[in-house]
Amino acid sequence: MNKVRQVLKTKGSQVWTISREANLLDALALLREKNIGALVVMDGQSLEGIFSERDYVQKVDLTRVQPGSVRVEDVMTRDIICVDPGQSVNDCMEIMTEKHIRHLPVLENGQLVGIISIGDVVKDMIEELQFMVKQLENYITGLR
Repeated sequence: MNKVRQVLKTKGSQVWTISREANLLDALALLREKNIGALVVMDGQSLEGIFSERDYVQKVDLTRVQPGSVRVEDVMTRDIICVDPGQSVNDCMEIMTEKHIRHLPVLENGQLVGIISIGDVVKDMIEELQFMVKQLENYITGLR
């Protein structure tokens, strides 16, 4: 089973961040521009929260609020679950499934070094299964 470090090596460690004081229109524009589902909310080097499409949909009453008048900190998720580069992809899948989340910031020695999504995890698991199937096919055909 691969580790988070290997997933980040493959996908890259780019993390898009936003300030907690930013308004929702800016956050939504960045999500759209970068074609991503979540932004890590930072205050300098300090991880403050995560803002996702789900936060917007579930926490903003569009009939009463203009997104430009709401700040990211008003709707972001503050209780962030993070992983470290040495954790297994399987651990991440279990966390994501149990906690019903789609993004996990990756911290190493307290510093943000990446983020992995449910898509990254599923892709890695599929690749590993394909490798195992190929190994089994090679083993079986080698016996003939």
